[in-house]
Amino acid sequence: MIIIGEKINGAIPSVAEAIEKRDAAFIKNLAQSQADAGASFIDVCASTDVSVELEAMKWLIDTVQEATETPIAVDSPNAEICARAITLCNKPGLVNSVSMEGDKIEQVFPVIADTKWECVALLCDDTGIPKSGEQRLKVFADIMAKAKEYGIAPSRLHIDPLVEMLCTSEDGIKTVLTVIREIKAQYPDIHVTGGASNISFNLPARKFVNQAFLILAMGAGMDSAIINPLHKHMMGLIYATEALMGMDEYCMEYINGYREGLFGQVK
Repeated sequence: MIIIGEKINGAIPSVAEAIEKRDAAFIKNLAQSQADAGASFIDVCASTDVSVELEAMKWLIDTVQEATETPIAVDSPNAEICARAITLCNKPGLVNSVSMEGDKIEQVFPVIADTKWECVALLCDDTGIPKSGEQRLKVFADIMAKAKEYGIAPSRLHIDPLVEMLCTSEDGIKTVLTVIREIKAQYPDIHVTGGASNISFNLPARKFVNQAFLILAMGAGMDSAIINPLHKHMMGLIYATEALMGMDEYCMEYINGYREGLFGQVK
């Protein structure tokens, strides 16, 4: 499982305060602790006003890169900010994100075309979030046509099937699971990602819903997730699910993860 550490996000009040005060020690600690917990990428999202977002992103990226060598996921709803933030990173990472909305793909794909950068792509367009699986797969086909145009291999893409709130869903997660399976059937090397916590908005005891969703999604083919890697129960479930799916030979990753304290009781 590719873990995209979600903790450095200005939408979180403590992180917003750290960005405002330029508290480098706080941000470095968040970056290093997520890297130590097994994050594959450190998501960096300023969540500030667009007029100061790039400046805040530069400070965050510089600060994170001083703390860890784990690649960065540059994260902004503004594709232009993402494209410009790429140039601030020391090594290729992940762009979060593009979609078929407006010219977002045209802002980012040309910049990453001849690089090793990876990219999250959301299955939405100018009409919003498609309601049916068929409509989402049509958006997916459009994204893949653009990727082919720019020579971006499927293995560099993380497709987000758009996980919505369970409490307002008409069919639970049936649509999402169907879309995940079809995407992996068409492109076995592509990644499927998503924010696991989106599913449980407005529900009590959210962690149970998040964990159950991730197990089901992994069974359908999800192999990338935007989560909190410091949540040991979630990390333990990921390792256990991979072992049960036959993805962990002799359960060595599970055993080593436990020995390293990534999940389970603190030794």
